[in-house]
Amino acid sequence: MQTDSESTRPYVLAAEDGPAHWFVNNRAIIKASASQTGGAFGLVEMRLGPGHSPPLHIHRAEDESLWLLEGRLTVQCGDQTFTAEPGAFIYTPRGVPHTFKIEGTTLPRLLVLFVPGGGEGFFIDGGRPAQGQGLPSPAAPDVERLQASATKYHQENIGPPLS
Repeated sequence: MQTDSESTRPYVLAAEDGPAHWFVNNRAIIKASASQTGGAFGLVEMRLGPGHSPPLHIHRAEDESLWLLEGRLTVQCGDQTFTAEPGAFIYTPRGVPHTFKIEGTTLPRLLVLFVPGGGEGFFIDGGRPAQGQGLPSPAAPDVERLQASATKYHQENIGPPLS
C-alpha cells in the first residue's frame, strides 16, 4: 500500500477515461486504484454484458459496494434477495456471500467500490486490456485465470451464479 504524496495526487477522468479491461464478457474501467488513493479505495465502472451473473462469492480483504447507474439487477446478499434499479446502492461487507443477475433488456452500468483498495486488481488480472470501445465478443471465460485472480485478491467462490 502506497502512502506517499505521489499516490494521492488529485486527478479528473472523463466519462470514458481510465484503463479499460475486458473481464469475462464485460468492460471494467478502472477509475481509481489503490496505488492512486494511498490504499484507501479502488473504484471500477462496470458495463455488464448480456447474461452476466458472477458466482456466489465472498471477499475476505475488503468491503464491496455497488451503485447501479443503469439497468436492473436481482441481488443476493447474505440471506436477502432484492431488486435494484437505477440509483440503488448495495453494500456487501467482507465475509458476506453475494451475487447478482441482470433483469430486463437494459445492460447495467454500475460503480464498484472496494474499501480498502486492491480488489480492483481482480478485474485487471482476471481480464485483458480492452481492444477498443464497447464490450468484448462473447466467449467462454478463462476459468483458470479467473480462479488465480480470485485467489490472489482473497475472493472465494462458494456457489453458483443466480439463474
